[in-house]
Amino acid sequence: MKIGITTTVPVEAMLAGGHTPVDLNNLFISHARRADFIERAERNGYPVTCCGWVKGIYGAVLSEGIEKIVAVMQGDCSNTQALAESLELHGVEIVPFSYPFGRDRRLLREQLAVFCRRMGTTMTEAEEMRLILAGIRKKLQIIDDLTWQDGRINGFDNHIALVSASDMFGDPDAFERELDRLLEKASRKKAPVDFQHAIKLGLVGVPPINPDIYDCIEQNEARIVFNEVQRQFAMLDSASDLVEQYANYTYPYDISGRIADIKEQIRLRGICGIIHYVQAFCFRQIEDLILRKKLSVPVLSIEGNYPGPLSAQNRLRIETFTENIKLARGSE
Repeated sequence: MKIGITTTVPVEAMLAGGHTPVDLNNLFISHARRADFIERAERNGYPVTCCGWVKGIYGAVLSEGIEKIVAVMQGDCSNTQALAESLELHGVEIVPFSYPFGRDRRLLREQLAVFCRRMGTTMTEAEEMRLILAGIRKKLQIIDDLTWQDGRINGFDNHIALVSASDMFGDPDAFERELDRLLEKASRKKAPVDFQHAIKLGLVGVPPINPDIYDCIEQNEARIVFNEVQRQFAMLDSASDLVEQYANYTYPYDISGRIADIKEQIRLRGICGIIHYVQAFCFRQIEDLILRKKLSVPVLSIEGNYPGPLSAQNRLRIETFTENIKLARGSE
C-alpha cells in the first residue's frame, strides 16, 4: 500500500515490506493544487501562524486519499504530533517513528527494529534492501560531485535529485532511470565557462518552499554548489549497516553534527557564502543565531512561508548579498 512519510525515514524497511513510500512534502510542493491544500487546512481550523509545509501536508493527505502515514515524532518538525492527531480525526492511520536524541545507537537500533516490524519486515531484510539501494546512492553522489566540481549539474537539478531520494518516487527502478537520464544529459554538456569564477554558495536549512531561489541566485552570477539537508536526505556517506547510515544522518539530531558537515563542505567546495533558508513559524529559525556564530563565511537568512515565487524583498536581499561578496572578493 501507499504510505505517506512526513520526512526522511528508513525507506529500506518500507520497501522491504512491500510498501510504496510517498514523501508528503514532495507530493504537496509539486502538486498543481498545492495552494488549495493550504486553504483546506486553514478552512479546517489550522492557524495562519502555522508552517506552510505542515498545512500543505495536511491538505495533501486528505485531498489525495492517503490512508496511512509515518509521522516522525522526534527529530523533525515540532508540529508533527499535532498534525498526526488532526489527521487521525479523519481516519488516517499513524505509524510513529523517532530519531533518538544524542544519536544513541542502541535506541536507534530499537527504533529501527520496531519500525521494521510495523512495516511487516525484519532488520535483515531491510539491510538487504539497503545494499540494493547503495547503487542508486552512488549515482546521487556523482550528481552531487558534478554540481560542485564543474557545474555540469546546476543547483536546482541537484536539489530535485537529492530531495527525491527520501522516497525514490516509491519505485527505486524508476528513480534510477531518472538519475541515469540526468547523468547522460550532463555527460553531453560542457562545464559552464564562467563556473570557476562564479560565486559559490551553499544553501542550508530545510528545502525551500520557493524553488525559484535557484534561478534568482544564478541571475546574480552565483551558483548553489551545496544543498545541505537535501544531501543528507540522499545519505551519500558510506555506512556499514542500517544503524550507522541513520546515525550518520545529521538532520534529526543536534545542530553540532550539521555544523561540522557544513564546515567540511565549505572547505571542500570552496564556498564563500551561505544562504540559510528558514520556514516561517518554524522552531528551526532559532538555529540561525548558532549558524552565524559558528560559520566563518557570510550568512544570509531568507524566510519563506507559502509556495510560489520569492518576494521582491528577498530577491533584492540575495542581489545585495552576492554583490557584497563580489566586492569583498575584489578587494582581496
